[in-house]
Amino acid sequence: MKRLLSTLGLTFVASALFVPVSQAAHWDSNMKEGNPGLKSAGPIAFGPEGILFVADTKAAAVVAIDTGDKSSSDSKLSKVEGINQKVAGLLGTSADQILINDMAINPISHNAYLAVSRGRGPDAVPVLIRVKSDSQLELVPLEKVKYSRAELPDAPVDGVVGEGNRQSNPRQESITDIGFLEDRVLIAGLSNEEFASTLRAIPFPFKTVANGTTVEIYHGSHGRFETRAPVRTFVPFKVGNEPQLLAAYTCTPLVQFPLKELVPNAKIKGKTVAELGNRNRPIDMIVYEKGGKDYLLLANSSRGVMKISTDQIEGTESITSHVENTKGLPYETLKDWTGIEHLDRLDQTRAVVLRRDDKGSMNLEALPLP
Repeated sequence: MKRLLSTLGLTFVASALFVPVSQAAHWDSNMKEGNPGLKSAGPIAFGPEGILFVADTKAAAVVAIDTGDKSSSDSKLSKVEGINQKVAGLLGTSADQILINDMAINPISHNAYLAVSRGRGPDAVPVLIRVKSDSQLELVPLEKVKYSRAELPDAPVDGVVGEGNRQSNPRQESITDIGFLEDRVLIAGLSNEEFASTLRAIPFPFKTVANGTTVEIYHGSHGRFETRAPVRTFVPFKVGNEPQLLAAYTCTPLVQFPLKELVPNAKIKGKTVAELGNRNRPIDMIVYEKGGKDYLLLANSSRGVMKISTDQIEGTESITSHVENTKGLPYETLKDWTGIEHLDRLDQTRAVVLRRDDKGSMNLEALPLP
């Protein structure tokens, strides 16, 4: 999920720009050429020089792929109607036999990338689709690409646990969201620790991968501290001069974590800065600046897209008691942004969204940032 870094009150820029120039020539230093052997394609995010990070949740690994995209100032991506049918046609199947798991915009080429599953069971095949700036779709060939892998050493078990309607495979949530900041791949998900909810900051290029940081939050809607619920979506940003991570959980607390605390084997407690309503699953989040102010856009399963102001975030008190409805950072629900399942920044003034209509068809659209 495609993350941008911000300093609150300043212009947002791609996170890769915060990396020293001397490092830029070495991003592919540990890559080899061949087939990365993806077992799944879940959350995706772009890093520097058009490198795409793919969360292979089934393998509990992150794969960095050099897309080979060229730098372009063209960001004229237009509407693609029925993109789920077009992807299915490209893969030789029907729309009900694919899942679009995530979307990310390459900041150097402005091409949109889709992480797709062909099939809906354990034998589903992962594929990557490129939507070029002229809105044409193409399959990204993976037989011979430059890539590197990072295996998570403390991943949860791969198998069904629990009973009845509580059955689940924790491996499917080994990575629930992914981003890039400066020289680190940021990862949210579950581990095999007692405090299963985990955040990671893995140095890139990949070398060794240590255990993650286990996290605890206060969930206002549930009225208790939680250590097992995973982050669903997050965005890195700066509050003053301090890099932070703002994470959204199911039912729907927003929690702030200092990035400096994301060290291996640590246990940390987040600051709950908002409760945005229960019976809701956050889907995707981006950050942007408009009119000299900074905002988050949070897409949700049942509460639409929220525009959240960050003006008061520094002075917001942590929520530590039960919340009946909502509390904390103010927001408004965007009435015209309906059916949004994924979103990412296209440029300084527009976002790209995947929007599902009432007939089940999905469209890719570029919308002005509100």
